[in-house]
Amino acid sequence: MASTDDFPSVSAFCYLVAAAILQCLWSLSLAVVDIYALLVKRSLRNPQAVCIFTIGDGITGTLTLGAACASAGITVLIGNDLNICANNHCASFETATAMAFISWFALAPSCVLNFWSMASR
Repeated sequence: MASTDDFPSVSAFCYLVAAAILQCLWSLSLAVVDIYALLVKRSLRNPQAVCIFTIGDGITGTLTLGAACASAGITVLIGNDLNICANNHCASFETATAMAFISWFALAPSCVLNFWSMASR
């Protein structure tokens, strides 16, 4: 989506790109923390770490879902209601929106399980 020249004109698409970048940074930082914990043979099941993971997953999940919904609405507006797909990159926008929803569906179980783990303590 960011490779097209007309995406900055729609704030929902900019929001989706920013949310995706934040989601990638959060996931990469969690991967680094997990790899470090495996290398030093430490458990990450202490209450503070689980709370931070739960809050981070919740924030990034909410941002990703909001951005995906906003982008889906604009994509439907451009494609179906205004019928100006010939002038825009609708396939790229639809693909990016679908990938954002898939990303959220992949993140949702992590958020729910972390919340469950935090609540069960």
